[in-house]
Amino acid sequence: MISVILPTYNEAGNIVDLIVAIHEAVSHPHEILVVDDNSPDGTSRLTQQLIDSGRVPGLRLETRTTDRGLRKSIWRGIELAKGDIVVWMDCDFSMPPAVIPQLLSKVEEGYDIAVGSRFVRGGSQKEHGEGESQIAILLSSVLNVILRVFLHFGFHDYTSGFIAVRRSVFSQIRLKGDYGEYFIDMMFRAILLKHSYIEIPYVCEKRRAGVSKTAPNIRVLLKRGVKYVWVIGVMQGIRLRALCGFRITDPDALRVR
Repeated sequence: MISVILPTYNEAGNIVDLIVAIHEAVSHPHEILVVDDNSPDGTSRLTQQLIDSGRVPGLRLETRTTDRGLRKSIWRGIELAKGDIVVWMDCDFSMPPAVIPQLLSKVEEGYDIAVGSRFVRGGSQKEHGEGESQIAILLSSVLNVILRVFLHFGFHDYTSGFIAVRRSVFSQIRLKGDYGEYFIDMMFRAILLKHSYIEIPYVCEKRRAGVSKTAPNIRVLLKRGVKYVWVIGVMQGIRLRALCGFRITDPDALRVR
């Protein structure tokens, strides 16, 4: 059983086509969970209409009116998921549904985590387009180089957000953070806790509709940038403890608060 989590906010232009594309791409028994942050553009309404139509069996919707946010929505999806493997991804078609079966096959082979990666051979970062932040795209590439240097050089895409995870991993790791920094925290702790992982290349596409939430303005970009820097500092401290011989077995010791 596979659970695909779609955390959404104002993705009315993408959500129906994306759900159908995922349903067609995944041959395993699966469910698709849309966790929507009460989008004013009608994302929840369109999802409910698709549920009512019966076109996509196993499609579920939770609309969150409080305690919202990307990381919180993903974690809520994990709590609701029934699958043995959990997948999540962005909801703008930048992450191709056709790659999901490749991620699933690697987990079935025995890996704990399979990550869709833009920064391994065969993958590439998206080009600037309408609805995208050019500076956010550039900073994502630069940030990942910095993260490889300061954390673990063998992992490439610390800001991916396109992933298939064996459900048992979450008995040790909870998602912590606000926006994209949750993925840095999760992957580095997974590496320290010796969970096996593999990166699968994918070509990141321009979003089909809507506007990027990563850096809609300079204020949001700076606010998120500070959190990314903070997580890097915390993770670097944990890395140094491990290098000095401290045994880190308690997942709470690796948690960003």
